[in-house]
Amino acid sequence: MTVKDKRNDFDCGCSACRTAGTELDIGTEHGSVIGTEHGSVKTGKKVPVQTKTVLFWTAIGTGAVFFAAGIFFNFPEPFALLVFAAAYLLIGGKVLVKAAGNIAHGRIFDENFLMAAASLGAFAIGEYPEGVAVMLFYQIGEAFQRLAVKRSRSSISALMDIRPPFANLKEGGGLRKVGPETVKPGDLIVVKPGEKIPLDGVVVLGCSVLDTQALTGESFPRNAEPGGEVLSGSINMSGLLEIRVTKEFSESTVSKILALVENAGSRKAPVENFITKFSKYYTPAVAAAAVVLAVLPPIFVPGALFADWLRRALVFLVVSCPCALVISVPLSFFGGIGGASRQGILVKGGNYLEALTAADTVVFDKTGTLTKGIFTVSEIAPAEGWKNEDLLSLAASAESNSTHPIALSILNAYGKRPERNRITAHEEIAGKGIRVIVDGRTVLAGNKRLLESEGIDRGEKGKADGATVVHIAVDGRYAGYIAVSDEPRNDAKAAVAGLKASGIKRIVMLTGDNRITGERIGGELGLDEVYSELLPHQKVEQLEKLEAGEKAGGKLVFAGDGINDAPALARSDIGVAMGGVGSDAAIEAADIVFMTDEPSKLVTAFRIARRTHSIVWQNIVFALGVKAVILTLGALGIATMWAAVFGDVGVALIAVFNAMRAARLPAAGKSAETAISQAGGLAA
Repeated sequence: MTVKDKRNDFDCGCSACRTAGTELDIGTEHGSVIGTEHGSVKTGKKVPVQTKTVLFWTAIGTGAVFFAAGIFFNFPEPFALLVFAAAYLLIGGKVLVKAAGNIAHGRIFDENFLMAAASLGAFAIGEYPEGVAVMLFYQIGEAFQRLAVKRSRSSISALMDIRPPFANLKEGGGLRKVGPETVKPGDLIVVKPGEKIPLDGVVVLGCSVLDTQALTGESFPRNAEPGGEVLSGSINMSGLLEIRVTKEFSESTVSKILALVENAGSRKAPVENFITKFSKYYTPAVAAAAVVLAVLPPIFVPGALFADWLRRALVFLVVSCPCALVISVPLSFFGGIGGASRQGILVKGGNYLEALTAADTVVFDKTGTLTKGIFTVSEIAPAEGWKNEDLLSLAASAESNSTHPIALSILNAYGKRPERNRITAHEEIAGKGIRVIVDGRTVLAGNKRLLESEGIDRGEKGKADGATVVHIAVDGRYAGYIAVSDEPRNDAKAAVAGLKASGIKRIVMLTGDNRITGERIGGELGLDEVYSELLPHQKVEQLEKLEAGEKAGGKLVFAGDGINDAPALARSDIGVAMGGVGSDAAIEAADIVFMTDEPSKLVTAFRIARRTHSIVWQNIVFALGVKAVILTLGALGIATMWAAVFGDVGVALIAVFNAMRAARLPAAGKSAETAISQAGGLAA
């Protein structure tokens, strides 16, 4: 998100709004955007704020001394006016200049204009102390708001520390420290203990332990050894690693994460859009009401004093600014997105975070999502005339070009690399299997639909569908089957229990596996519905049927592994890709990406979304409620200017501090916590 993007929104003109419009840009400090107090843009340098801060507080302090002297010594006229005017200019001179500049550019109804008009109006009717007090407390409140927003930004910007500052490029027998952007795929880099891995790659030399918490949100270390893949943003904890780079920096995992989080703010939640539109009409309407309140009663109400009604109108002007909403609502969503990021949950925008709160149906893919996707061969059943080793050899040759978990399990069971020169043709048959030519013979390897489409009779022995089965046929005749098995993830049962405890009405599993296997897994995990033997396009069709049965306003969440579930991820209301580290399909197709392969992260995502939603509406109700009360009391002549200052600055400050709570992970409710712990105990 850039400063230019932010200026398309309503900006009440206060410094906290400018801070929200610039310094909430996550890209600051990394050469993208740094917002100054005047909205300018600089790159690669930090804003020199220390001098400005000293001058600001010096002026405020000096003005406060004049203000206190004017009240304490009770100077006669015209000395009182001079003393309070000096205090006013020291404290609010900058506000007056900004108001004049904004008016010259056609921006009238902003905070600077409202405060300038209210305080000058107070001077006009002889209420010097109140005029200075409005500006003094406004400036102090603004300072606290800026501090609160910066603290919130700082808590989120810790995520940006995953960006590696350099790479040790190996060339000519030595090392050269370069920017990660200059390293190309195929280059060799060296990562020393304590350094961040700058680019994705494969370990060529060395063994170490990696800290991937910044990427995944998990604190346990991971081993790195020759031949293993490593991801940028991880921290090398122990040994020296030599890595061959596989992706340029712009395509690396760390760059994708940074881009995803930076752009999250561009997708606004509906309530944010509502507040933006509401603010455009609310402030001018209240300002117009203030003019009417000041002018009409003295004309039409007998005995009404202009000074009295002007004072009421000034209260209207002070309290009318929607700062509390304009700042706190996007800040709440920003905090929720940042808090989720620190848990290894990347949310692409506030709209998806808000949509989660309306979800009542969760649909899971099976393999790689609810199950580990690590298959092992559990049975080899050759047909008459075939031997185990012959059947396994043919199956391994057929699957030699596949990276599917079932294919890898067969290759692992075979124990050696198939001879590629035996294979002269290879054809993938979507949703069914593979056709290859091995030693001049046509070999089919796949599910029962493949055999049925080719008119091959499996016989009675070939109808063992109690597990995931790969059927083998040679030259049109059935040769036997190989059964492989998968098992649920360790936290899958806990995830299902936690989702039910959090109020999800229906939990469904879609799988291309056979019905018996699907129902077995579904029963173990406590799922509500299981749909089996689905091709990729049939999963999308089933999703559409499930969505058609949703109640009005309900949302459907689909969670898959982000590799072969892209159509379903894109079609669902909220697509969640699990284990998305390094997966292009996950980053592109999903709305939310889990950096680990834990389905229980979905429970955490729901908790964060609902907490954020609650905080947003707390701020909306609180801000509008207090303002409505003060506006009413002001119109009746009861509320003073001091109450108006609280209704603007005080309410905004409280709302901002409340919004900052969204960045903290909420505690699990008792029912959810109990369900998860019980399910976890059963799973163990």
